[in-house]
Amino acid sequence: MRLPPEKKSKIDALWDRFWSGGLSNPLQSIEQMSYLIFMKRLEDMDVLEQRRANATGQAYVSIFEGHEECKWSEWKHKSAEEMMKHVRDVVFPFIKNIHDGEKTLFSQHMKDAVFIIPKPSLVQEAVGIIDELDISGQTSDVQGDIYEYLLSQLATAGKNGQFRAPRHIIRMIVELVDPGVNDRICDPACGTAGFLFTAYRYILKKYTSPEMVTEDEEGDWHGLIGDCITEQEAWDKLHQDTFYGFDFDSTMVRIALMNMVLHGIRAPHIESTDTLSNQYSGEEEFTVILANPPFKGSIDKNDINERLTLGTTKTELLFVEKMYRLLEIGGKCGVIVPDGVLFGSSNAHRNLRKLLLEKCQLEGIVSMPSGVFKPYAGVSTAVLIFIKGGSTEKVWFYDMEADGYSLDDKRTPLDRKGDIQDIIEQFRKRREENPTDRKRKCFYVPATEIKTNSYDLSISRYKEIEYEEVRYEKPEIIIEKIEELEGKILENIDELKWLLKEKA
Repeated sequence: MRLPPEKKSKIDALWDRFWSGGLSNPLQSIEQMSYLIFMKRLEDMDVLEQRRANATGQAYVSIFEGHEECKWSEWKHKSAEEMMKHVRDVVFPFIKNIHDGEKTLFSQHMKDAVFIIPKPSLVQEAVGIIDELDISGQTSDVQGDIYEYLLSQLATAGKNGQFRAPRHIIRMIVELVDPGVNDRICDPACGTAGFLFTAYRYILKKYTSPEMVTEDEEGDWHGLIGDCITEQEAWDKLHQDTFYGFDFDSTMVRIALMNMVLHGIRAPHIESTDTLSNQYSGEEEFTVILANPPFKGSIDKNDINERLTLGTTKTELLFVEKMYRLLEIGGKCGVIVPDGVLFGSSNAHRNLRKLLLEKCQLEGIVSMPSGVFKPYAGVSTAVLIFIKGGSTEKVWFYDMEADGYSLDDKRTPLDRKGDIQDIIEQFRKRREENPTDRKRKCFYVPATEIKTNSYDLSISRYKEIEYEEVRYEKPEIIIEKIEELEGKILENIDELKWLLKEKA
């Protein structure tokens, strides 16, 4: 997450106001902040959708039609008392019932939402700070950025192994998986829905005339209008039957739903459920899965879904098996896993890797440096790309050394690119080039060799390191140079003593 310092200071101020205003529960505060941001961005999104409709010649009815008084620009200048009453009694009920008359998951989950900011002055201050954040027209995951930044300030951050994937890593994975307009896309541990809305934006990019698309310094795409999607039926499917997400935290589900609606998905399918447990029974429903599941969580043995067969309580293993089971035959998955999944010696670790090699086409493994998830954790991670069905003949490995940012806690921007573009390009042309030189950043390894190594998928097992021979001078020459250097030091000391004596 790369918020500029001035935005961080504003979010810090917003957090301070909520804390001093009596909202000390962090997730509760984030949820209330999200409601206000949703109110702000809803108007921005409405303007953007109107422009997109004009550009593509489609009809568009404003989401505020008949409710113009709910626009942020209409009420943001009210006095504190008037604003509090208007937001609580008019605007908040409006956002809860945006799809009034439609039985959507958004309306179902927002039914339980409560506006609990207690003081008029706090509402007014928060509105002022959000207005100063200048988020109008932005397409980035602003709610996710705030959530991520707040987590970085909390002692409880990442205690359940939940680390939000950096946006540029999400974009890389989406490009590697390459979803299309006819896919059904799922994230079984969706958090704020970063993978889902990035997949939506990628699909729009894919079906937007190239001359209209621009890319900013962060690598984010702009000008995405999807003008090459000409059939209304395709648009309806994209908005109503493409994106599915699950999370066991009901607050996260509401934030994810708001996030998807703000990115143009009218009826996102985000549900509050634990996909590893018996409460979820879905199987073979999706053509694409994109995910960054919890790394080091565990689940009660008695609650594990009976279709999961690895015999472990480790969520990082169970989630990958679940993704396999959620995919249709021929469906593709891109998932972030901790390195331990690649080389762990337990039966569950080995059986998962065996599943990936013998019942899937394991397309590629990108080994990422340990700093990618800092400041939350220094754990080394990898990206798995696999297709359900068939078996693996050979696995493409890439050793990512840089992601465009420093690998310390500060994550300072360097060139903002690192190896990412090369990873995407090399992955796309891997079959034509068939790289086998294991001294390179990327290369193929036959599945037969991997199987003889206990199905070990860590790149260090197969990469060859080229050592350079270092030639040292003869010992007598080194000694001579040291003596010469000592002599110069003694001369300098004598000269310094003489100068000090003269000054005295």
